[in-house]
Amino acid sequence: MRPNALLVMLSGAAILASFTETSAAQIDMQQRIAAQSGAAAGRSRSEAAAAMHGSGLAMVPADFAQLKLAPGFLLGLSVLDDSDFVGTFRIDDQGYIALPVLGTLHVAGETVSEARIQIRKVLLDDKILKDPQVDLSIIEYSPPEVTIVGEVGSPGKYPLLAPRKLVDVLALAGGTTIAAGNEIQITESNPNAEPVLIHYSRASNPKAVEDAIVHPGDIVQVKRAGIVYILGAVTRPGGYVMQEEGTLTVLQAISLANGTTVTAATGTVHLLRKNADGTEVDIAIPYKKMTQGKSADMRLQATDVLYVPTSAIKTALTDSQGILSAAASASIYAAELH
Repeated sequence: MRPNALLVMLSGAAILASFTETSAAQIDMQQRIAAQSGAAAGRSRSEAAAAMHGSGLAMVPADFAQLKLAPGFLLGLSVLDDSDFVGTFRIDDQGYIALPVLGTLHVAGETVSEARIQIRKVLLDDKILKDPQVDLSIIEYSPPEVTIVGEVGSPGKYPLLAPRKLVDVLALAGGTTIAAGNEIQITESNPNAEPVLIHYSRASNPKAVEDAIVHPGDIVQVKRAGIVYILGAVTRPGGYVMQEEGTLTVLQAISLANGTTVTAATGTVHLLRKNADGTEVDIAIPYKKMTQGKSADMRLQATDVLYVPTSAIKTALTDSQGILSAAASASIYAAELH
């Protein structure tokens, strides 16, 4: 090989090696810069999140603006270009705040917006400022509550900042249970107010429930529905809730239990009923005549026990205590009438 050719080949190899090293260095440098940029971006995001957290930003309920001021609330007040009206003020037990120059103002029962307008009006009326720019905010507060008891998923006390519809309040407690009746009682916090009774059922117009409003401090009680027990020779014995309009008849009750069994003595069934004084009475009911239309259907009462005997038991030889024990352990079903 000629010397010149060899020199050209060596020079090309050196240039190629140099270019490769430079490219590798550049790639390494780019990777380092990218990593540093990513770390910086991560720090920026973390710092931004920390700054946001430190700034006190938080989610507030949608009805927070409707919250009524009450004793114990701590308010923050500032008036633009006037340091005399800057500070925090606690609402006393009587619902007043003591402000410099202005004296005491009653703000309990008002919203923040209403209290702000009142302060601005006093500043104008007393000719203290010509065009006061008032800023008022809630710093500390104890949220008012509503008490929900009775046949709901999770009875208890729940925060209620402003009046809300009854259906929304019931949702706070997980809705009504299978044993809920068709009456809901709303008792106001005012001891002199009469409780309001709301009647509803799936068979009637639910407008009364939709229009009902619950206020902070109220007590909402979902009353339990009446339950009748169908035992003995029926397909599905158990307790059945008197839903809809709160009524149930003998024929309806046995129908809900999927009818009688093949071994049932359908001539006469027995109704065990407790009187107001605690005594029990066994009423013989002509069930077969009822199904034939020869005898009027009979309306049941809450806690009634309807017993269908088997063919071997044709008379009222049933044990009342045994029936009551069976009723106590019976499964409860929702009455689905069509």
